[in-house]
Amino acid sequence: MVQRPRVRIAPSPTGLLHLGTARTALFNFLFAKRYGGTFVLRIEDTDIERSKPEFERDIAEQLRWLGISWDEGIETGGAFGPYRQSERLPIYERYLQPLLEHDRAYFCFCSEETLAAQRETQRTSGEIQRYSGACQSLAPKEARQRAAREKRAIVRLRMPEEHFAFEDLVRGEIAFDTVLFGDIALAKLDGKRFFPLYNFAVAVDDAEMRITHVLRGDDHIANTPKQMIIARLLGLSSPQYAHFSMILAQDRSKLSKRHGATSVRELREAGYFPETIVNFLALLGWNPGTDQELFTLQELIDAFTLDGIQSGGAIWNQDKLEWFNRQWLGAPARRWLTHDALTPELEKKIVAVLAGNRWHVRKETIATLAATVLERAPLANVEELLAGEYRYFFEKPRLDRELLRWKDMADEDVERALDSAKEILEPIPEGEWTQNRLERDLMAAAESLSVSGEKPDRGRLLWPVRVALSGKKQSPGPFDIAAIIGKEETLARIQEAQNIIVRPK
Repeated sequence: MVQRPRVRIAPSPTGLLHLGTARTALFNFLFAKRYGGTFVLRIEDTDIERSKPEFERDIAEQLRWLGISWDEGIETGGAFGPYRQSERLPIYERYLQPLLEHDRAYFCFCSEETLAAQRETQRTSGEIQRYSGACQSLAPKEARQRAAREKRAIVRLRMPEEHFAFEDLVRGEIAFDTVLFGDIALAKLDGKRFFPLYNFAVAVDDAEMRITHVLRGDDHIANTPKQMIIARLLGLSSPQYAHFSMILAQDRSKLSKRHGATSVRELREAGYFPETIVNFLALLGWNPGTDQELFTLQELIDAFTLDGIQSGGAIWNQDKLEWFNRQWLGAPARRWLTHDALTPELEKKIVAVLAGNRWHVRKETIATLAATVLERAPLANVEELLAGEYRYFFEKPRLDRELLRWKDMADEDVERALDSAKEILEPIPEGEWTQNRLERDLMAAAESLSVSGEKPDRGRLLWPVRVALSGKKQSPGPFDIAAIIGKEETLARIQEAQNIIVRPK
């Protein structure tokens, strides 16, 4: 039984929150919450040129939007901060100096060009690409003096040559021959400051922050023994590790831009809901052990165990993502349809659709619109609500003279029906222009319409009005459409239909 684990996610702010990083964050969050632990958000921003504050803000914003909150880290603080690597440079130097003093690390002065040439030679000859060891034999005192003088150097670990194995909580024992690594780079000296490189900073941070478990993608498997060896040489403890498959495209290649959206923001702006993305990502590489597919975040917390993580490929399935969105879009509670839950992304899309039109739809009316449409057909995303079949909610429809007729109605009958509708609708005050009031008044009038000697036929009023408002043979009822598009637009469309009917053929 896992007891109060401390886990972390440590993204680099060099781009928008990637879907793979979001899934890693989700698994760590679920694991921490399942066992009463702590979830830490750490930022690896030592890549000064590529790290941007706006990307850090996006990481935090999208995680919160998904419902993935952190207990310690940037913005929230905690006992083991600071939580940005760029703010921890003195800590890294404190751990680096003993390695240099005890000759477990050394200065390397090979240029980037020299190192690149070495790698190319090794590649073309079929050798494993690793550092050649050219600077291993430099006298430590002379190397230190040269580093102080030139203010440019790489600090490399004297990698112990051994057979190294660790127990992966998903894959079992994984073993490496460390001679294949070569002397890995720990930090670079730039001016008077040491800047840590990935494996060194991670080993120090995980130990300093008391991380007990690291859940991450299998692209980091080769980094694990390096980090554990660094920690061991520093006298630090290492966490337990669990590696799961990366998200792969249908062709089993790494998910990239050529396959579609790769960031949470892109899916968010495309109209996918946080419940959809969380549900979908959770089941990419994790099996709950049941047939259940739809999970709330709390249900995922309750169900999540490492036993369910699969080591096989997690294949991106766009059709499945859209299926999940249909389920959450049509969820009975329709939480997202309330006025307060309409997202800025949805508002932007609506504004874009309405650009150039002289009328607009209020946010609360959009919620009514969405609910009205969802009763008729499942949608994959919000974009479908604003396009194609339902566009008449946002702009005037093209009217077909023949379609305005109900059964065998003559043009004169259609004109009278539309006149009757106007007489009914014009007196209704704006404040009472609701679906219920419209349905009550129009239905009462429709019940009284009939051909001489026949039963009342509501279609003789409702059909011409509905077609005048939508231009469609099939659509929501005229009361629903009128309530959404508003009084002024409703009367204008009815008048336009009348103009078409009286126009000579």
